[in-house]
Amino acid sequence: MELHIDAIKRDLAGVVAALGDEDVVEQWRRLADAVEPSLRLRLIDLLSEAALSLNSQLDVGHVEVRLAGRDPELVFVDEPATPEQPPAPGDDLSARITLRLPEGLKASLEVAAAREAVSTNAWIVRALARALEPRAARRSTNRLQGFARS
Repeated sequence: MELHIDAIKRDLAGVVAALGDEDVVEQWRRLADAVEPSLRLRLIDLLSEAALSLNSQLDVGHVEVRLAGRDPELVFVDEPATPEQPPAPGDDLSARITLRLPEGLKASLEVAAAREAVSTNAWIVRALARALEPRAARRSTNRLQGFARS
């Protein structure tokens, strides 16, 4: 993703340089640095929407957006949807956290949960549990090449 953000900044810097002097270019650099976090979130939102669009076309499995550090990856997970399981003995589901999410990500979570006919909470718990499994124990996943490369 870093390559894409840098390319956008370079493209716009060229336009700004043609419009003004060095002071204008320096102001642009500061503005670009200030908007980079927002641009990064918007690109992740775009990848989330792409994953949802791909998921609507799949008969089995699903596409997830995973973060590896600051870089998102689109990953195909080849597994059938499983019905929501009751908590295992000793798992009382009483621990709580407050999580602040961008609206786009929250909407994507709700759509993914609805697609699998589970609650949003159950979908998030299951996704977190999968993310914490040792890599060898995870089911077959295939990174989608070329989509979220930086």
